[in-house]
Amino acid sequence: MVDVMTNENKLALTIDIEDWYHIPSVTGSPFSVYPHLKIFYEKWEGRYDYLSEPTTRILELLDDFGIKCTFFVVADIVNKYPGLVEKIHDYGHEIACHGLYHECHIHPKTKEPLITTDNFRTDTSEAKSILEDITGSKILGYRAPNALFGEWMYDILSQLGFKYDSSIMNNSIVKKYSITKKDVSSYPYQVNNVPSSFYEFPLAYWNLCGFKFPASGGPYLRFFGSNLMLKGIRQSLQRGHTVFYFHSIDISDETFPNIGKNRPFFWSIKGKIIEKRIRHILDHIQNEEISIVCLKDIFRSI
Repeated sequence: MVDVMTNENKLALTIDIEDWYHIPSVTGSPFSVYPHLKIFYEKWEGRYDYLSEPTTRILELLDDFGIKCTFFVVADIVNKYPGLVEKIHDYGHEIACHGLYHECHIHPKTKEPLITTDNFRTDTSEAKSILEDITGSKILGYRAPNALFGEWMYDILSQLGFKYDSSIMNNSIVKKYSITKKDVSSYPYQVNNVPSSFYEFPLAYWNLCGFKFPASGGPYLRFFGSNLMLKGIRQSLQRGHTVFYFHSIDISDETFPNIGKNRPFFWSIKGKIIEKRIRHILDHIQNEEISIVCLKDIFRSI
């Protein structure tokens, strides 16, 4: 893997488009209430769309700041939420792939594959096609559902025509990836031994005396706050280009259905307070004249 750094480092702002039931305690994991999203849709009788309203607010917020960013979309949302992905695209943002159904592809604990390579190829190819059909553009980027990434995915993603992944977060709290590289870089690097040029864009973190705090991601923004996120973004930018992400539903003011195992406090902090934190981060970044761009723009510049 070849590390890539440039003199002018940029922040890629990325937003995951998934709903409350896509988290692993509800669907798509070894410990979820519904083992697959299809089963959820078959059995769930209540309202499921808590995503459209906060996504529209996020689009308006980004418009206020004059920012274009990358939205990682669960492809099945195209069918279940008519018009939502088209709206994101019409606002001028990059659409990237967040899987077909947002199911875990490796086990959260053991990191062993939960899907065959053939099934991963088929599902991911379908997800890419759905998103390309709706946008009329090639989909370049991928982010693994729940950021659970196995090194074996690189070869398949490259073969399918993807150009980059942004799933890896080098931190001291939780390791969600299985990669042989001993020290995963904190800035973009080119992945070796794949059919064509392919890059990994790791997420931001804050290194405090050797302890690496995640400085990206909806849960970390909700529980660690905006100032720690800013510390990590600034520090990561000193190393190279970096990535920050959150979910559009992080700013939802509604109470989500009370189902799911092992995560009783997962959505205890969200809504207006998170929207305020996002605005705080973007205000500071823009005041410091740091470039905020889509991931495809960084990929094309390196």
